[in-house]
Amino acid sequence: MPVTPPPPLLKRVPPGAWTAFAWCAGTVFSYLTRIRLPGEYEPDQLRAVQLYRWDGLLFLLVATALAFAAAALLSRRPLTAVGLLLTAAVIETITLAVTGIPLAQFLAVQTAVYFIAAGHPRRIGTVAVGLSIALLVVYMAIRFSAGWGVGTSAELAVALVTLIAWLLGDAARRSRGHAEQLAARTAEQAVTAERLRIAREMHDTVAHSIGIIALQAGAAARVVATRPEAARKAMSAVEQEGRETLAGLRRMLVALRHADSEAGQQAPVAAGLADVERLAAVTSAAGVRVDLRWEGERRELPPDVDLSAFRIVQESVTNVVRHADARSCRVTLDYRADDALAIDVQDDGRGRGSVTDTGFGLAGMRERVALLDGEFEAGPRPEGGFRVSARLPIQLTVTVQAAGR
Repeated sequence: MPVTPPPPLLKRVPPGAWTAFAWCAGTVFSYLTRIRLPGEYEPDQLRAVQLYRWDGLLFLLVATALAFAAAALLSRRPLTAVGLLLTAAVIETITLAVTGIPLAQFLAVQTAVYFIAAGHPRRIGTVAVGLSIALLVVYMAIRFSAGWGVGTSAELAVALVTLIAWLLGDAARRSRGHAEQLAARTAEQAVTAERLRIAREMHDTVAHSIGIIALQAGAAARVVATRPEAARKAMSAVEQEGRETLAGLRRMLVALRHADSEAGQQAPVAAGLADVERLAAVTSAAGVRVDLRWEGERRELPPDVDLSAFRIVQESVTNVVRHADARSCRVTLDYRADDALAIDVQDDGRGRGSVTDTGFGLAGMRERVALLDGEFEAGPRPEGGFRVSARLPIQLTVTVQAAGR
C-alpha cells in the first residue's frame, strides 16, 4: 500500500505547544521592552515589579504555571484552558504597572482561541472568544470604577486581534470541513465509477457467453431426437463456453481483489484482440457466421485500447446474436496510419441493434470509447441491418502512459 507522507514539521507541533510558546514569547517581549536595548536612551516601558521583587517573580511563576497547565488541557478541555490562560494574563499584568492587559500578555489567549475555533465545534469557539473579550471589558470596568487609568484604545486593539484570531480559526475549520466533504464526494464518485466498471465488465463477459449458450442449447434441443451426434456437439460447446466464462469471471474477481494491495500496478488484462478469432469461431459455430477482416499493419496496442477494442467487438457480436436475427456479420479491424484503430461491425439483420435490450451494451461501448478520447457511432444502416463503428486513438494513449511513468 502507498505510504502516506508525514505532514510538514510545523503541523506536527500540537496546539498546546504553540500556546506555551506564545506565552513565553509574550513574557520575553515584556521583559525586553522594560530594559534599555542597544540604540535606546531609555526603556520603552516602566520597569516592572516582576523583574526585581520576590513577590513579582512569584506572580510570574504562578502565571506561567497556569499557562503551561492550560496548554496541556487545550485539546481535551478547551474552555478550561481558556479560563486558566485568562487568569494567567491578569496575574502577570498586575506586576507590569500598566493601564490595561497588554497585547503580549494576551498572545497566548489569542493563540488558544485560534486553535479552539479551528479544531472544535463552532459553539465552543464562540464561547472561548466571548470569554476573552468579556474579560477585557470587565478588567477595564473595574479599573474605571476604581478611578484608575484605563487604556481603552490599547484594549480595543487587543480585543480586535482576539476577534481576528477567532475568525481565522473558524475559517480554517470551515475549509477543513469543505475539504473533507470534497474528499468524501470524490471517494463516492470513485466507488460509483468502479461499480460501473465492474458492471460493464460483467456485462461484456457474461452477455456474449449466455447468448452463445442459448443458441447452442436451442439447437441441441431441436436435433436431440433426429441428430444426437450434433446435439452432443452443441452441448459440448455449451459446456466449453460455460467453463471459459467462469474462468474469465474468476480472473476478473482476482484482479479486483488485488487492486487495493497492488496500487499503482495495472491489473492483468483478461482478454484482447488476440481472442477475436476464437470469438468469431465460437459465434460461427453457434449459427451466426462472423467474417473477420484485418486491415493495416497489425501492431501491439496499449492494454486499455486492446481490452476496449475486444469488448466493443464482443458486445457488437453479442447484439447481433441476441437481437439482429441475422445469419452473418462482418467485423473489420483497421490499424490506420494515423495511429488509430478503427472497428466496424455490420450485420444484415433487422437493423434494430439493441433496441429491445436495456441499452447497457451500447452505453457501455460509448463509455469505453469516451474514456479513450475516441469516436463512436451506432445505428441502423440505410440498406438494412445494423452498424457499430468506433475509432480508438493509439498514440494519445501511449503518450499519456509514458508521461505517467
